[in-house]
Amino acid sequence: MEPHQDRAHDAVIEVRDVVFGYARERILDRVSLTVRRSDFLAILGPNGGGKTTLLKVMLGLLEPWSGTVERHVSTRDGAVGYVPQYASFDRDYPLTVTEVVRMGRLGRRGRLARWRSRDRQTVEGVLDRFRLLPLAHTPIGDLSGGQLQRCLIARALVSEPEILLLDEPLASIDAESREVLLDTLVELNAEVPVVVVTHDLTPLGTAVQQIACVNRKLHYHPQGRLTAEMLEEVYGCPIELVAHGVPHRVLAPHGHGHSHSHGPEHGH
Repeated sequence: MEPHQDRAHDAVIEVRDVVFGYARERILDRVSLTVRRSDFLAILGPNGGGKTTLLKVMLGLLEPWSGTVERHVSTRDGAVGYVPQYASFDRDYPLTVTEVVRMGRLGRRGRLARWRSRDRQTVEGVLDRFRLLPLAHTPIGDLSGGQLQRCLIARALVSEPEILLLDEPLASIDAESREVLLDTLVELNAEVPVVVVTHDLTPLGTAVQQIACVNRKLHYHPQGRLTAEMLEEVYGCPIELVAHGVPHRVLAPHGHGHSHSHGPEHGH
């Protein structure tokens, strides 16, 4: 049973029967997925399985071969917040942390408008939220990987997005940055849906509420529970679930009908 009666009309992004690939190779095969207003969704799967491709289709950066994508958000710049992997960001730009983050306000003020006090207050507030105020005037080339990732998410956040999509936000960053980012994403999820592409659910802990496993096809789990059997189906090889002492959630094995029944919780 849905949490509330208008759940079906609460969609922010709807992907329906999407097929997409590169050259003649099909990467996404009739994929359907709905992201709703309160979701914290993790998109999980092997390298090359289509995780990032699906994210770019959802963003409108890639046009499906067939199928549809509907975005129920404002048409203004920044309404859909996107944070790419920090490794893809050019550190050689001669910009400071404040200048990078402030770029996220362009969609709120217009490209030719003057900076207002509200813009400055919003930028400073987000810098403080991500513990970046002491680094406000630091060139981005001098940042650690975790600091740069915080900077990029802060840039997306100052645009006051209606949904936030992040590609591997917790990968290869230090423990402090991981803690700050996760805490902030959980807080933000009280206001907007969050979609995270990841190859490892462990750092996300219990923040994740829904899981979509992608390897050409998509398996959706509304309760965010997994089993080793289901992961083996998606990854194509045996997968060991490791919880590192943290209780983790599992889903009862499901067939090709992708039923949404779920089993008990387990912890190690």
